[in-house]
Amino acid sequence: MNGVRCLLMRGGTSKGAYFLAEDLPADPAERDEVLLRIMGSPDPRQIDGIGGAHPLTSKVAVISPSAGDESDVDYLFLQLGVEEATVSDRQNCGNLLAGVGPFAVERGLVPAGDGTTSVRIHMVNSDSVAVATFPTPGGVVDYDGDTAISGVPGTAAAITLDFSDTEGSASGSLLPTGNVRDTIDGIDVTCVDNGMPVVVAAAADFGLTGYESVDELPAVTDRIQSLRLQAGKLMGLGDVRDSSIPKTTLVAAPRDGGTICTRTFIPLKPHTSIGVLGAVSVGTAVLMDGAVGHDLAHFSGNRLDIEHPTGHLQVEVELDPPHVRRSGVVRTARKLFDGTVFPRS
Repeated sequence: MNGVRCLLMRGGTSKGAYFLAEDLPADPAERDEVLLRIMGSPDPRQIDGIGGAHPLTSKVAVISPSAGDESDVDYLFLQLGVEEATVSDRQNCGNLLAGVGPFAVERGLVPAGDGTTSVRIHMVNSDSVAVATFPTPGGVVDYDGDTAISGVPGTAAAITLDFSDTEGSASGSLLPTGNVRDTIDGIDVTCVDNGMPVVVAAAADFGLTGYESVDELPAVTDRIQSLRLQAGKLMGLGDVRDSSIPKTTLVAAPRDGGTICTRTFIPLKPHTSIGVLGAVSVGTAVLMDGAVGHDLAHFSGNRLDIEHPTGHLQVEVELDPPHVRRSGVVRTARKLFDGTVFPRS
């Protein structure tokens, strides 16, 4: 059995397998089939692969030198199903993005700077660019540091991510329906796409407080599915029954000093925190007058503090309505192992 060179890394609050594109089959169908065998899908435990039996740990980053002058590397994100043999490229992942810069240095795609390195990353899924800046003392990636992010034990080195051109990443528009507010199933929603297509709704409209634990949230899964299926069509995404987008985020007034409190579904499984670009999109929504959550939010300073089930995620969004000037976030990443992975036969 032939093995494939792989670097397993925690990126933000996710974990994924990072590959050089040249180490995988060039044909997308063959590549996806190999990746499913590597992850151990379809199987709820992914027992015969390296997947972690959860959408947050069944992710893949495929990296290659960039063909253009505006970026250093191309980053293709793939979300692999756990119980289903599915591979989706319809969304970005801002968490795995945190590991792309270090991976590029580790694999020699980008030379390390003296002290810090900035890598310009073309996010293939949305045809947008992010710049990752991280410490490289002595020309070596340093994963150790004192930055803590909610949902990850301990601390690590800060990785700053600055985004551009994320507006309309999958739908082509910041407000894909053309409206700041729509009504679906009698529920007011804001459909927004600033790096991640998200349907924002008030938790109270689902009979929830918005402060429920992750284990309490599956009670509304059927209503979430109905909402996102209809929203997908309104957002120009078509039939999203088998798609990982749009995500749905329920919002409530903050209760721990933040800007807004969130409970997110990916797409139906409750998220233990919130995705990076999902948080950017939710933060973008609540900044807009008339959007769902705007009247619930507490604003203080330039940063938006997004509360989620395991803590906080701070993002920066600068709006020039109806457009986005910039957005950014601080994440961490850590190399877990670097070696050869063997797909099941």
